[in-house]
Amino acid sequence: MRRADRLIRIVQYLRSRQRAVTGKQIAEEFGICTRTVYRDMQALMDSHVPISSEAGVGYVIDKRYYMPPVAFDIDELEAIGLGIAMVRQWTDDEFAKKAASAFEKMHDVLPTEIQKEMQQITTYSIPDTKLVPWTVSFSQLRDSIRESRKIRVAYADERGRKSERMLRPLALIFATPVWVLAAWCESRQDFRNFRLDRIRQMEVSDETFETEPDKNLDAYKAQDSM
Repeated sequence: MRRADRLIRIVQYLRSRQRAVTGKQIAEEFGICTRTVYRDMQALMDSHVPISSEAGVGYVIDKRYYMPPVAFDIDELEAIGLGIAMVRQWTDDEFAKKAASAFEKMHDVLPTEIQKEMQQITTYSIPDTKLVPWTVSFSQLRDSIRESRKIRVAYADERGRKSERMLRPLALIFATPVWVLAAWCESRQDFRNFRLDRIRQMEVSDETFETEPDKNLDAYKAQDSM
């Protein structure tokens, strides 16, 4: 087991214990010598993880201490980092800034040893030159989905035929090289997919909608299993 992964698991182990844990118990749990335990515990404390120790008693972590990234091992963190990179490159500037901020927060709260591992990530994402651009606000669409707010769009299909639709936006789907909006179309009274690059105009309505069993995202996804 890599040291970075072991440090994460030691924190998880301490959080799961109701009482102080001795260096010997930690050594037995992780199959390491007590000298390695002392070095690991010192590394965690140097990284401001709130662990206290008392001779003859053992180690205790402040149960109020909670860092979501601690629940992940290095491979999982690398997968998250890759996802963040894809968001930064394949969405819009506003969402990209949120992704960058999330990565910085995740990096900053990790113990120093794990930060070093993060700097050696070897899985990358690069911008797709075939990505079809769009003009509507990606972040505004996300907000409309989150707030269950109806939108009115001017749309042109693959033949250039134009129409205006009132939609209940449900999800944004990346079907490379295009982004697609999954929605309930009130004009057609059915689910429809709308390519973002074909939405000519969009207006966010003040009108919100309630989740209905036959018009929600679960019902949309159930179509594929029918």
